[in-house]
Amino acid sequence: MEVRRTVPVALDVDSDDAAFLEDTVDTFLWSAQYVVDHAFEGEYVTTSKTTLDDETYDDVREQTDGFNGGLVQAARNKAAEACKSVVARWQNGKKASKPTFTSPHVVYDHRTATFHDDYVSLATTDGRIEADYILPNEDSNTPHSEYLFSDEYEITGAELHYRDSDWMLHIHCKKEVECNTSEQAATENGTVLGVDLGVNNLAVTSTGTFWTGDEFDHWRQEYENRRGSLQQCGTRWAHENIQSVGQKEEGRFKLMMHRIANELVAEARENECMVIAFEDLTDIRDRTGASWGHKWAFDRLYDYVEYKAEEHGITVDQVDPENTSRRCSHCGFTHPDNRDDENFECLKCGYENHADYNAAKNIGLRYLRRNQTGDGGGASLGVRLNSGTLTVNGGYSPASSEARTGVHAESHRFSGG
Repeated sequence: MEVRRTVPVALDVDSDDAAFLEDTVDTFLWSAQYVVDHAFEGEYVTTSKTTLDDETYDDVREQTDGFNGGLVQAARNKAAEACKSVVARWQNGKKASKPTFTSPHVVYDHRTATFHDDYVSLATTDGRIEADYILPNEDSNTPHSEYLFSDEYEITGAELHYRDSDWMLHIHCKKEVECNTSEQAATENGTVLGVDLGVNNLAVTSTGTFWTGDEFDHWRQEYENRRGSLQQCGTRWAHENIQSVGQKEEGRFKLMMHRIANELVAEARENECMVIAFEDLTDIRDRTGASWGHKWAFDRLYDYVEYKAEEHGITVDQVDPENTSRRCSHCGFTHPDNRDDENFECLKCGYENHADYNAAKNIGLRYLRRNQTGDGGGASLGVRLNSGTLTVNGGYSPASSEARTGVHAESHRFSGG
């Protein structure tokens, strides 16, 4: 099994080389957009990389005065992936429009970049430039020491990002690890940790652990107030400080999401779960009333959990969220009036609990139903609860006396979960 990591590294770029890189960014984005525009010209959207390469490669090279062939292909790959994403949304009945590329970045691989211990050589529109890494101490406890400086990981490529005159290289690393449990075995023999995401509670698990949104909301408001005060000044100094506030805000929230992701994975491991199931994040703002900031946090959290869980052989997946907040996890009855804000009370069987906890159990159950392998002889699947395991057909197995109880215990009315 492959474990993949991404390490952000700041680059020391002089003014002449910066001009070459800026031109490379512009050309890369133009190339990707050219391919997308071509893909959308016909009756159907073209998503095949081979077809798009055959139909656009020569044109892009000609119109960009011979832009590096490897970067042209990287731009084509980026465009094809974006087109596939749009088509997938259409197939699922979702709205999506033609992609546009505006975020300043370039995708590099081993043909277009050479990675050294303390610097990198990058292809540009005018030959190659070299840029030194700005690195922390090699012995410090950072992703650089854990992955970039580690002999266990190999570099597979990178993305160059440009923001506020700063150049960041997001270096992709991977290593091979042994996995004692195949994906099939994990599905057939493991238990599932369901995770519900929301505004008041950022995450709630089927084991009954809550991560509230209080800290996130506090700091989001704090940084918003700081930006508002600086905007009233209207000076260049204030403008520069607004950018600094944004960087500090993003850094704080990234650390917060890393912490929650670590705790989620630890929760799964402690409860011997081989799968962590989230709701599909595609339209979560419409469903939950979440802000753009919350959506960013949900996406980050999912990405962090996905790569942290991979190292422990835990699968992370998303399921259709329809009615997970309205369905009774105890009897299966679904009705909009089952839920009243954070309170859940089933109109049919009377089951009462926190609405987000009920939804987390339903998310785990939906994963089980979707991934059932049949009714013959296999080991039982289950959603891990704070008091035991719930199977897809309603069966319940109590936890051992040593099992840890979550922050939010089951309602006394239904001690079976």
